[in-house]
Amino acid sequence: MKKKGFFGYRQYVIAGLLIALAAVGTTALYSNRQEEEREQMEEELAREMQKQSDDIAAQEDSEQSAEASALVPPRQSYDEMENELDDPAVTAEIAEEDDTAETEESEETEQQTVQTANTAQSLHFSEELLWPMEGNVVINYSMDSTVYFPTLDQYKYNPAVIIAGEVNDKVYAVAKGQIKSIKNDEVTGCTVTVDLGDGYEAVYGQLKELNFAEGDYVEAGHVLGYIGEPTKYFTVEGSNLYFELDKDGIPVDPIAYFE
Repeated sequence: MKKKGFFGYRQYVIAGLLIALAAVGTTALYSNRQEEEREQMEEELAREMQKQSDDIAAQEDSEQSAEASALVPPRQSYDEMENELDDPAVTAEIAEEDDTAETEESEETEQQTVQTANTAQSLHFSEELLWPMEGNVVINYSMDSTVYFPTLDQYKYNPAVIIAGEVNDKVYAVAKGQIKSIKNDEVTGCTVTVDLGDGYEAVYGQLKELNFAEGDYVEAGHVLGYIGEPTKYFTVEGSNLYFELDKDGIPVDPIAYFE
């Protein structure tokens, strides 16, 4: 009886071991399946992400190509360009554009020249002056004694020389200088004062149609303007140039400085 019970017990033990082994095998098989399924899901997810990335890149390339096409016009063939150049309307348009560019360049050059001309310069008085115009002196400089003025019919001091001329005669700068002022004087009409440096100033009266403005620099021989109609104080003397030379605000005889 004991031997039979012993064998029965061993059978139970063996059966239990077999069940345990089966359970372990089933668990291992299930784990392997899960691992395979997980790897398969990861591969599918990677393929899906790669596909989406490729689609996005293709879409961006397409958009960039469309933008480039919109910004850059298609090139014309040489035949089309030649045909356009043969068109008189196109040729005239090109010529007009060239003229506009040349005009703008010329205006820019002139502005640069004016800016250069108006740049501060050092002025020094020249002991020899050019004659401001051709003509006879009808009333001399005289600050020591009075001289006769025909229009006024009186004798008075004269701080300038009155040079006879014709309307529209040119008036020249006697030396290099900077235009200090331009004013309309009752006696001398349109009057220009030019700083010659070292305390000297030249005063031109009875002018019109000036070629320069206040602050401009002029060189000796430049045309400042032209002789205008005389004021009522010089009607008998006729059209003329009033020219005065001052040193530190005091008139001096310009004849002594003319070449």
